[in-house]
Amino acid sequence: MMNEDRNRLCLLLADDDPDDRMLTRRALTKSRLANSLYTVEDGEELMQYLRREGKYSDPAESPRPALILLDLNMPRKDGREALKEIKEDPYLRRIPVVVLTTSEAEHDILRSYDLGVNAFVTKPVTFEGLASAIRRIGDFWFEIVKLPGSS
Repeated sequence: MMNEDRNRLCLLLADDDPDDRMLTRRALTKSRLANSLYTVEDGEELMQYLRREGKYSDPAESPRPALILLDLNMPRKDGREALKEIKEDPYLRRIPVVVLTTSEAEHDILRSYDLGVNAFVTKPVTFEGLASAIRRIGDFWFEIVKLPGSS
């Protein structure tokens, strides 16, 4: 993929923790991934964003993400419920979803894959570890993988 095309791709992070959102943004910057990062705070807001409802109705302000980074444990609608809805929706199901969570529980891993997640990553506990993981996720999804609509 041409570097200029890569820079136009946006990431959507669904995470209820403001510190995790800030650290992920910093990790993207440190990793020199020039992609735009949009954030939502829970599964309800994630689905509103993806369906362009309410404050997310303007596509210029809420572009379709090339990749979703999804926390599992969020209020209102958790990541599992949102993942199920995304993968059941014909318009949304092709958006790759990477679970990025603190959980290492086998049942969370199995359930996420059963629901159609594209990858499951346990959040590293240090910023350096997170930056490295984010860089690797970006390299894989934006340099190696062929994404829908990226031709």
